[in-house]
Amino acid sequence: MTQWNVDAVMNIAERPDIVMVAGEGSWLTDNQGKRYLDFLQGWAVNCLGHSHPAIVEAISEQAGKLINPSPAFYNEPMIALSQLLVKHSGFDQVFFANSGAEANEGAIKLARKWGSKYKNGAYEIICFERAFHGRTLATMSASGKPEWAELFTPKLAGFKHVPLNDINAVLAAINKNTVAVMLEPVQGEAGVIAADPLFLRQLREVTKKQDLLLIVDEVQTGMGRTGQLFAHQHADIQPDMMTLGKGLGGGFPLSALLVTDQVACFDFGDQGGTFNGNPLATAAGLAVLTELIRPGFMDAVNEKSQQLSRSLKTLQQHDRYGLIKSVRGQGLLQAICFHRPVAKELMKRAFQAGLLINATQADVIRFMPSLLISEDEIGLMEDIMLQQVLNR
Repeated sequence: MTQWNVDAVMNIAERPDIVMVAGEGSWLTDNQGKRYLDFLQGWAVNCLGHSHPAIVEAISEQAGKLINPSPAFYNEPMIALSQLLVKHSGFDQVFFANSGAEANEGAIKLARKWGSKYKNGAYEIICFERAFHGRTLATMSASGKPEWAELFTPKLAGFKHVPLNDINAVLAAINKNTVAVMLEPVQGEAGVIAADPLFLRQLREVTKKQDLLLIVDEVQTGMGRTGQLFAHQHADIQPDMMTLGKGLGGGFPLSALLVTDQVACFDFGDQGGTFNGNPLATAAGLAVLTELIRPGFMDAVNEKSQQLSRSLKTLQQHDRYGLIKSVRGQGLLQAICFHRPVAKELMKRAFQAGLLINATQADVIRFMPSLLISEDEIGLMEDIMLQQVLNR
């Protein structure tokens, strides 16, 4: 990497000694000309792959017209994307932001505002162990990562954490100060751990009965990732709030908080952001959602999901050293779980072989390819994993 001096870049992550310079579809290219089959896709960000023509065209065209008039004014892509999201989600109103953490922060603020107005000042939110909701102080407090327990203390008060898929633990945690329950339909950072559909339906029943809000964090699971447009749709429930990010912009920074009319109680000045809802970002989001709702798109995603599942199970069957414990996940968000903490070493081997995967836990590798991944590319991933990673 002799032509770049990276000393001015804050060192917040372990990065290899290369620079990524180009991407197309399921492939990334580094500054040395090496190509990588990308089953990471920016942590499920590039739902249509790298530099999808529809996104490139939308951004290019919009940049020539209007980039940011300020959030004090409506703009055309903001309105169009809001209407399309409402039409396909069952929610009534949309607030746009720039990151998943910012959308989740908005959900937390709105829940507390609703509690102050309609529930005698209730403010506590029940969250779940091992959950991940972002890296702001509030969203880190809402998260249930054990590694963060003593990080950046004191944490923001008002969050209780209970085990996922345990409705009795939720019931025991409810008190007069409880205003909402917040969860990921699939806990991605925890190692692709899904909330059971029955548990989601029980949560919806309990929250309605107890006059609590149900918030689903679909920053990672939304935008077709699990085989439905939104993961909670697998359980056939309608939450009160939903947050989106990552795949919503297809690689461009964009997130959203979707709510029902009954919950939307912000007063002017309560929520905002300099770049929120800008036409460049929402034009990208509009291009993404337009692709996802095309006839047959989600059918193809589910077909590729089944192929990915078969490939990962094939890896387990042909695992010469007996490393693989299980395969789990939903749609094109899947994981291999190992008997031992070997994930980081296997991820490094895959990188050397030109395959990008993610060791989300010491014993879990996560696969998050483009929703447009091809059958041949899934097959190539399987070959690399078998020949150059697992059985090396």
